[in-house]
Amino acid sequence: MGGVRWRRIASQLGRSIAVWAVSTVTMLALAALLPDFQLQSADGDSATRIAVAAACGAGAFGILSAVVWPLLVRLLLLVPAFVLGLLVFFLNGSLLLLALRINPSGRGDAAPETAVIVAAVMSAVASAAGGALAVRDDEAYRRRLHRLATRSRRAHPPCPTAPGLVFVQLDGVGHDVLTDAVRKGLMPTVARWLSTGAGTRPAGGRARLAPPTHRLTPWRTDWSSQTGASQLGILHGSTFDVPAFRWYEKDRGEVMVCNRPTSAAELQRRAMLHTGHGGLLTVDGASRGNLFSGGAGEQALVLSIATRRRGRANRSRAGYFAYFSDPANAVRTALSFVAEVAREIGESTRARLSRQRPRVGRGGLYPFVRAFATVVERDVVVAAVMGDMLAGRTAVYADLVAYDEVAHHSGPHSRDAEKVLRRLDRSLALLERVAEHAPRPYRIVVLSDHGQSPGETFRARYGLSLGDLVRAGCGLPVPRRAERTHSGTEARAAVRAALRRPVEEKGEHHRPSRGSEPIVLASGNLGLISFPDVPHRMTKEEIDARHPALLSTLANHPGIGFLLVRSEKHDGVVLGAHGAEIPLAGLDDEPGPLERFGPGAADAVRRTHSFPHTADIMVNSAHDPADGEVLAFEEQIGSHGGLGGAQSRPFLLSPHDLSAPAPDGEELTGAEHVHRVLRRWLRELNGPQVPLTADVEEERAA
Repeated sequence: MGGVRWRRIASQLGRSIAVWAVSTVTMLALAALLPDFQLQSADGDSATRIAVAAACGAGAFGILSAVVWPLLVRLLLLVPAFVLGLLVFFLNGSLLLLALRINPSGRGDAAPETAVIVAAVMSAVASAAGGALAVRDDEAYRRRLHRLATRSRRAHPPCPTAPGLVFVQLDGVGHDVLTDAVRKGLMPTVARWLSTGAGTRPAGGRARLAPPTHRLTPWRTDWSSQTGASQLGILHGSTFDVPAFRWYEKDRGEVMVCNRPTSAAELQRRAMLHTGHGGLLTVDGASRGNLFSGGAGEQALVLSIATRRRGRANRSRAGYFAYFSDPANAVRTALSFVAEVAREIGESTRARLSRQRPRVGRGGLYPFVRAFATVVERDVVVAAVMGDMLAGRTAVYADLVAYDEVAHHSGPHSRDAEKVLRRLDRSLALLERVAEHAPRPYRIVVLSDHGQSPGETFRARYGLSLGDLVRAGCGLPVPRRAERTHSGTEARAAVRAALRRPVEEKGEHHRPSRGSEPIVLASGNLGLISFPDVPHRMTKEEIDARHPALLSTLANHPGIGFLLVRSEKHDGVVLGAHGAEIPLAGLDDEPGPLERFGPGAADAVRRTHSFPHTADIMVNSAHDPADGEVLAFEEQIGSHGGLGGAQSRPFLLSPHDLSAPAPDGEELTGAEHVHRVLRRWLRELNGPQVPLTADVEEERAA
């Protein structure tokens, strides 16, 4: 044991010396190239003295970067995360000037603007050297976090011996995508959990195969197959009155958008009031990278608290600073970020030159949004979960949005998306290894909130948007060119929250005017049409009287699968092509347009019909069961939000030493059902019971 420890110390010392040497050589090279950067006196010095000055300067700069940088980050907690990135160069330049001033050799000087350049180059070179030697060494990274967690635990009581639970959400990864990735060898960690392996050989007997450690269970989403509804149901136990990703509420005159911080906070408040408890993570829990808190006391990168005033109760963005206060983390992530931006530019250029179809625009800021999702968000969230495990917390829930973001723009089965799955598998392997050093046993549960269905956009197929089609059906003028419907994703919302900008897309006004023109909103391949000047949910009869051609125009369009509208005669009806009109009560006997959408579609439609804020007209795009394709009303070639294909079939990957999610022959249906399963597992492991929080009690009493 002692030998291993000394080898680790020697290895770390060797890496430090190597980085110091590289930094010294870099400083010498810059001094030779830049006229305003000097490492010798005015009278000149010998090569030896210049080398000593460079070594001392590089060493002082490295020490200041390691010691002073975390303090600077802590002082800049009120600065938006991306603004901090722009300040890095000036802060580094200041540290270099300070290093030159305290250089023991007494030599060295630089103009302020030159200091910024020198510091940037030296940081980049030191980062590259450190990255090549240690930063990408997950074992070294894990040991460093373990030491930090050990020091923090000394001031806390011992952890319980009962196992804790870590829930890792792979956003947008459908059941079929996961099984296909395992078959292709893209996710060896998941494959190992699901397969049998060689065990011990008893004396004189045959070798026994170790059983699989995990089971894979598919589950079915509600009609609204998107993160806002699913994660609200999983963490808070209620998907009630969440009809889509975005919808218009007539009583409030407001558009709700699940990835807008104010809307997320309101949805969380409603769910807590509806269920009477604070959420899955209320006792000794941590929420990382999610839309909602789950009632956790420890929160980082949680959208529903992003608009609050900063304080002890608001740690939404603190996770970035806690992560980047370690220079090694900044190195690890910065290098990967640049590489990911370059990779996306290369891949999108290749797709454009090869005229790949279907395809959506991937220019502008998208390469940076993708890099944020696949690198920054992943690294920060995984590091936070590792810290939670090493601190011994009982329940941790984390969302990794990388696959979902890439699949929206590259396709759910694309080569780009497969590369992301490989990296997500490595993150799971890292968490598995960290669990070996945690102060208590951990069970790792991996799940998804929805899948994604491929297909070209409605606009690309027919040359007009859903909004254009609605205007035509209402007899309103239609623009000569179809307007592009912007896509709102979790990663884009997280970037905007980091910039402290409102999460609002073009045409998605917070409070639209109450004019007579309809409001048309898109949620993947689900469309919602509302008439804001009518205070109640309109009936089919009222819509026909006002716009006689609208419903038939929509129902008979080849890109639309079915409509849901309220009816004076039947309460609610599903409309389809060729005059199909099926009352909700008769869908089981005559599914009509819903037949192509598989089992459970009728129940999902009926439940959404019961919501107070369901739109006047709910529109689901066409679906081809042969290839699983749908037509997104947003600019996405991998979409989710409605019915049709793999988007409604996520997965739950759970250890065998937890009870089965559902009895044999019973299907897991809806995020609320998944919530009940996760609560049961917490009880089985003697974890926290979900209590009724004081704020919910007071609000319900009022």
